[in-house]
Amino acid sequence: MAINLQKGQREAINAPKFTIGLGWDTNSSSTGAAFDLDASVFIMGDNKKILADEYFVFYNNAKSPDGAVEHTGDNLTGDGDGDDEQIKIDLSNISPQATEICVVVTIHEAESRRQNFGQVRNSFIRVFDSATNTDILKYELEEDFSIETAVEFGRIYKRNNEWKFEAVGAGMKGGLQDYLNKYN
Repeated sequence: MAINLQKGQREAINAPKFTIGLGWDTNSSSTGAAFDLDASVFIMGDNKKILADEYFVFYNNAKSPDGAVEHTGDNLTGDGDGDDEQIKIDLSNISPQATEICVVVTIHEAESRRQNFGQVRNSFIRVFDSATNTDILKYELEEDFSIETAVEFGRIYKRNNEWKFEAVGAGMKGGLQDYLNKYN
């Protein structure tokens, strides 16, 4: 049975291999343009900075150099039920310098399309066992992000040699560039 998290809640992940599923629905009629939401992963060290450029995983850099994080592909519309994008994680292969994995979702070309997360609904992040397709935990974003174009859904971090998940749900107005500035 999956644990449903609240914002700020933390939970241990007792599985070395799992998949992160991200999902959302959009109200495309509000701007006339289709929504293209993109999941990105920042693999960081103790200094809260990306280990190297190659440890920024997204649709154009689908796999981290250590092979521990793999983006399965870009969903351009978010149509349909279930996960819209997925990221596979294998903590047994992760770089020893890695202590945090930050999962961010951004709206592609949000400014030119006049889109924001206030027009996105039913957003969630879930962590599930890939072998059994069983949810380990889930966090549903319930906040109204009326001006934000990027949201940190959650983070996986290492404390006392144990990996945990934190439900973050924090938005930024400057899109992906804000997170690149923060973590570089």
